[in-house]
Amino acid sequence: ATLVAACVATASAFSASPVLLKAGTRSATSGLSGMKMQDMSASVPFLPRPAALDGSMVGDVGFDPLGFTTKYDIKWLRESELKHGRVCMLASLGCIVQEIVHLPFEATSNPVASEAFFQVPAGGLWQIFAGIGIVEHFSNNFKMSGSTMFSEGRAPGNLGFDPLNFGKNPSARARYELAEIKNGRLAMLGFGGMIHGCFITGKGPIGALTSMDWHQSF
Repeated sequence: ATLVAACVATASAFSASPVLLKAGTRSATSGLSGMKMQDMSASVPFLPRPAALDGSMVGDVGFDPLGFTTKYDIKWLRESELKHGRVCMLASLGCIVQEIVHLPFEATSNPVASEAFFQVPAGGLWQIFAGIGIVEHFSNNFKMSGSTMFSEGRAPGNLGFDPLNFGKNPSARARYELAEIKNGRLAMLGFGGMIHGCFITGKGPIGALTSMDWHQSF
């Protein structure tokens, strides 16, 4: 049921508009026939809306088929979602750019991201991991748990980084916040597809597309 819910909600999870519950689905779902329409999830209309997902957060469409919001702090989950989305937006871009742009001082250059990772020396990887840890701890004032991370009133994902003042206008800020969460979710799915494509084909996204025999594919 969880897998079916995830597949059905893939597209609607990116939309802020509610999805109407069909009569056939309502009658086929046992125990939910007396539940009000507004108590159903907008993205998975045959499941009840999680209590923590009340629509107050940007991009909230009631998608939580595995019940994470009943076990973890909702702000901590949103912080995690935003950070993963931001990383995947950068990773998706990097996975494509890496195929066509190479630094002149690179000793070796591999256009396939999944293979290039293993060319990085162990010391370099440890430096990257240490750098990420330092940024994480300092950006959260060394408060890493869900119960303490937002004790000072910080909004999830807000690290005070806005050098171009995009968030100065409240209405524009709300629009950018929704755009960020939607693009981040899409990037997480997109990069997952890219990296698995690298594993399967041994080529980067551009290389796989340009070498594909479309006639035979169809």
